[in-house]
Amino acid sequence: MPTVKDIYDFINSIAPFDRQSEWDNSGIAAGSFEQEVQTVVLALDITADVVAFARENNAQLVVSHHPVIFKPRKRLMSNDPAYMLANAGMSAICAHTSLDIADGGVNDALTEKLGYGKCKPLTAEGEAAMVRVYEYAEPREIGDIAAETAKALETAVRYSDCGKPVKKVAVCGGAGCDFASLCADLGCDLLITGDADHHDFLDGITDGISIIAAGHYETENPIVDVLANAIKEKFGVNTLVAPSSAPCQTTVWI
Repeated sequence: MPTVKDIYDFINSIAPFDRQSEWDNSGIAAGSFEQEVQTVVLALDITADVVAFARENNAQLVVSHHPVIFKPRKRLMSNDPAYMLANAGMSAICAHTSLDIADGGVNDALTEKLGYGKCKPLTAEGEAAMVRVYEYAEPREIGDIAAETAKALETAVRYSDCGKPVKKVAVCGGAGCDFASLCADLGCDLLITGDADHHDFLDGITDGISIIAAGHYETENPIVDVLANAIKEKFGVNTLVAPSSAPCQTTVWI
């Protein structure tokens, strides 16, 4: 029977924790490396509902993308998911930016979901290496791509139009607008990401790049099934994907 350390080492082999951003908190977040594992629950976020689901299914380990402990805590109350994990004797492993940048990680799962297949990184190194780049054979209209993105991810999208056809597309799940200017400099006509605010759209127009914002949860959640299947195939343990941990609901536009 595998231990938490075995599964930690496996995740580290496909998404090395030492490649995480300096501000991140990927790795083991709770529990014990020595704990034996029969059932693993996977989720994008470890919420109170996810911990309850894991307890109901007698899981020993929860694996998530977003860290259950991200910002420093001054207290742990009984409704805090990190407290709940410890109280239940469960371990947690979180693979955040290490999984964003990994080959076969969050952004590769997203490009597959969008129908772009395997795509090359925007840069060879640095945080921008998590961005993936796809090029259409012929220029496309932004409105058509926005509609296709909404349909592929089964969600609503918002988009800006910088006024030119789209041939080269940058893809970055979650909060990718920090890379928009670099994407424009490197010849991308469009950035598909999760989050964008009013000023991100305006800055994109100034920089000459259109932006599609399709939701943080929606653009990152495809990795959960991928990781669940990888762990099940490697160790033969029971892997369960927790019910949606999305913090809000969206109206689907198809």
